[in-house]
Amino acid sequence: MTDRCVSEAPKATFKDLALLPDELRAEIIDGVIIEKAGPTYEHGIAQRALGGFLGRRFHRSGRDQTGGHWPGGWWIGSEIDVEYEPHQVYCHDLVGWRRERAVAEPSGRPIRSRPDWVCEILSESNERNDRVNKFRVHQAARVPHYWLLDPAERVLVVHRFDSSGYRIVLTATTGEPVRAEPFADVEVRIDVMFGDEPDDE
Repeated sequence: MTDRCVSEAPKATFKDLALLPDELRAEIIDGVIIEKAGPTYEHGIAQRALGGFLGRRFHRSGRDQTGGHWPGGWWIGSEIDVEYEPHQVYCHDLVGWRRERAVAEPSGRPIRSRPDWVCEILSESNERNDRVNKFRVHQAARVPHYWLLDPAERVLVVHRFDSSGYRIVLTATTGEPVRAEPFADVEVRIDVMFGDEPDDE
C-alpha cells in the first residue's frame, strides 16, 4: 500500500466571495466561506436600533431636540464587507470609521481600510466566530474598539485596544445608562440599543 498525498483545499479570497449570489450573506473566516445565518427578529431589531441611534448622532452632525448639536465625525454603516487579510473578509453587522482619519467616505467592496469601531450582534450560530476568530483578527489589526451586543442576554461588552491587546472597558445590561466609547459624547440607555425603548432625539 502506498501513502497518498492529500492536498489541502485552497483558501478562499474575496474573488471567491464575489462569485456568490448577491442575496447570499457570507464572509471568509480563516480562508473558509461561511454563510451567515438569517438574522433572528431580536438580532434585526438590535441592529436597526443601535445603527439608527449612532447614525443620527455620529454619522452626520446636526441639531438635537434641545437645539444643541450632535457630535458627528463618523462614517457608520451596516452589512459592509471589510478585508483584513486576503483570507479574512468579514461582513460586519455595524462598522465605523472616524472622519478625521478616513477623510473620504469608504466605498467599494470590499473595504480595505481598517475600521475604528466594529460591532457584532451575537446569535447562536455566530457567537464562537465573533468571540474568538474575529476577536483575534481585529486585535491583530489593532481595531481600536470592538463591541459585542448580545440580544439574548441583553448585554453590551465594549473592548478597547491598547498596547497589550483588547481589554474590556465596559459591560452593561438593560436599565443602565452608559457612555460607551468611542461614542461616549452621548449617553444611551442599553434598552434603546435593543429596541426596548424609543430613541428620543
